[in-house]
Amino acid sequence: MRFDNPWWVDGMIQDDYRGMQPRLYLDSFYRLLCEPDIRRSIILMGPRRVGKTVMLFHTIQRLFNDGVNPQKVVYLSIDTPIYNNISLEELFAYAREILQDNNANGYYVIFDEIQYLKDWEIHLKTLTDSYRQSRFIASGSAAAALKVKSIESGAGRFSDFMLPPLTFEEYIHLLRYDNLIRPKTITWKGREQSVFDCIDIDVLNQHFIDYINYGGYPEITLSQAMRKNPGQFIRSDIVDKVLLRDLPSLYGIQDIQELNRLFVHIAYRSGSQFSYESLSKESNIKKETLRKYLTYLESAFLIKIVHKIDVCAKKMQRVSAFKIYLTNPALRCALFSPLKEGDEALGGMVETAIFAQWFQREYDLFYANWKVGKKEGEVDIVRLDDIKLKPQWLVEIKWSDRYLSKPGDLNSLEDFMSKNQLSEAIVTSKSVSGAVEYKGKELLFMPSALYCYLVGHRTISKP
Repeated sequence: MRFDNPWWVDGMIQDDYRGMQPRLYLDSFYRLLCEPDIRRSIILMGPRRVGKTVMLFHTIQRLFNDGVNPQKVVYLSIDTPIYNNISLEELFAYAREILQDNNANGYYVIFDEIQYLKDWEIHLKTLTDSYRQSRFIASGSAAAALKVKSIESGAGRFSDFMLPPLTFEEYIHLLRYDNLIRPKTITWKGREQSVFDCIDIDVLNQHFIDYINYGGYPEITLSQAMRKNPGQFIRSDIVDKVLLRDLPSLYGIQDIQELNRLFVHIAYRSGSQFSYESLSKESNIKKETLRKYLTYLESAFLIKIVHKIDVCAKKMQRVSAFKIYLTNPALRCALFSPLKEGDEALGGMVETAIFAQWFQREYDLFYANWKVGKKEGEVDIVRLDDIKLKPQWLVEIKWSDRYLSKPGDLNSLEDFMSKNQLSEAIVTSKSVSGAVEYKGKELLFMPSALYCYLVGHRTISKP
């Protein structure tokens, strides 16, 4: 314990952690931790290798900066072999014994890799109830299992905090390319809106493609050596551990290779429309098993299913088709090969990258897809009003500049807007910006990289 808590002596976290750029999610996580009116334990969860442990150490340093006594902060990694079968309360007691402190109030106690303790949720609930003047934080890599147990046992006692893969804004921030981006103001929907511009869109687009290939995980973002073989790092350390260990142990999956085959199939076609019938035929998996596998993959934060509405923005009574996106585009690179400018699959992964920023928000998005007679159409992103179930806004994602000068080619978007009495929509491009009025409707064009950056920024900075 003394080795893992060097600040008990020198008042600082280890040098290597202090030298790392903090994730931009640190501010909102720290606010939750210090909220005086919420006496709950915090469950920090998220996919493997997104930087949960590093963020915990940055949280510890911030506590010190705000005047917390370093001897009131305890960090315990539960995967340490010597801690096997020791309860959380006993570990807390041992720490206070070392510190010669009989007062259990005012502590910040962190249990990292908590999934290694059987029935951890029962232990943590007991601590939360027994030591109400101290704060407890738990984190772990088996995100699906943490989520299930937190919901089942932590009602009213646990607050979940999801740390997702890096947003594009965080990717730019970690690599210290912030000087490429500059804020600007535009008039949109009758009022001034804060968005972003960039100094050189070609340079930003190259970073955007790198983000699509490598950008979800801090380690691979910062390591040129790992980028040379992203498959070895991401596939073995992230995908395989989730598919071959976490999910089978949690849900009792027998045919691991079948689950793996399904995920590979989805990753290759991220952003495509599927149906249970077509996916069953393509993967040779029974539909009932398929439904379970998709639920499991969503619970592990590997995929996200986006549901369909029709041209009138009505939800389907029967789920006939849906889209599946990777929650992190870099997963595709790990399984196949890095994409480069001109690759046919890049457009779909641009769409996946943009959706990945939105998945971190708390509301659902839809896509519109319809066939009326011989007329077919699709709109990529539709946000519905939660109460009225009417479209609030639309985004059409394109990795091309031609639509700014040829808005008439956006027939599906115009049809959907007319049908639902919408006067404005956003269309992404490869590199051009501008506003165009077409058939009484205003279309705002914005480069996909800048739109991706904007969505990620607003996701993190929201109140």
